[in-house]
Amino acid sequence: MLWDELFWLILSLFLLFIGGEALVQGAASLAQRAGLTALMIGLTVVAFGTSSPELVVSVKASFAGQGDIALGNVLGSNIFNIAVILGLTALICPIAVKSQIIKFDAPIMILVSLLFPLLIIGGKVEFFEGVFLVLGIIFYTVLNYYLAKRTAVQTDENVEFEEEVPKKTPNVFVDLLLVSAGISVLIVGARILVDNSVIIARAWGVSEAVIGITIVAAGTSMPELVTCVVAAIRRHPDIAIGNVIGSNIFNILAVMGFSSLVHPIHSDEIGFVDIAVMIAVAILLLPLMWTDMKLRRIEGLILMTIYAGYLIWLWPK
Repeated sequence: MLWDELFWLILSLFLLFIGGEALVQGAASLAQRAGLTALMIGLTVVAFGTSSPELVVSVKASFAGQGDIALGNVLGSNIFNIAVILGLTALICPIAVKSQIIKFDAPIMILVSLLFPLLIIGGKVEFFEGVFLVLGIIFYTVLNYYLAKRTAVQTDENVEFEEEVPKKTPNVFVDLLLVSAGISVLIVGARILVDNSVIIARAWGVSEAVIGITIVAAGTSMPELVTCVVAAIRRHPDIAIGNVIGSNIFNILAVMGFSSLVHPIHSDEIGFVDIAVMIAVAILLLPLMWTDMKLRRIEGLILMTIYAGYLIWLWPK
């Protein structure tokens, strides 16, 4: 039995959650001191900050030459975010969808999802492709900033986000301490997670890609899960949509981008069906949201059923 490795795996997931929370708290507080509104922070700092575990884990895996885990983490996290996190959130409380999500953010998520198979043609993501991806996340962030700024003036959405954005800390030194501590804990957690995931994958006779798509992806998505479930319980489930879609865009553009800048990503075990499921749930989400501008409980159940079926198909590989 791999009790030691399983213990360290569970510990690493806890460290990733704590590190991500500290990073989001410190970064959100710094953003408030810089004059950003709650809406802007929610759509950028919080959405991207909850993806920090994916970023650190994939960068570490890429640097260690474990490209299947790096890409599997991105692909699996995007599937998990939509099928499980949004599915569960909708089951708790139907999610009202704002027009900006349907007209702007969701189409961009679908577009970058369609880029994924093109990027890994030949089983690798090179440095120059990483540059293209990083430029893409910078452009998306700047554009989202201006859209959020205009929306904050025209509507009262900023009031909703004030409840979800972490409160400002006593001073900037606490902010910097939280950011630095969060990054440090994330790095340690990522190293433990990747190293022990590889050991478990080999012992169980499954590929590193499967471990990356399932255990690693679900573990690194815990900050998004907690953020979305809490938002649903507080009856602000629309925040979950922005968080998930923003995180999915960040995963492909930033996580894959920075990981390939650190070291070219090589992968031989990411299959056609895995990519097809990620693209399918991204595309399916758009018509589900479009019906009555709401993601209802039955649609949340459909998404979770898709994920269950995917796991049943995936695990015997």
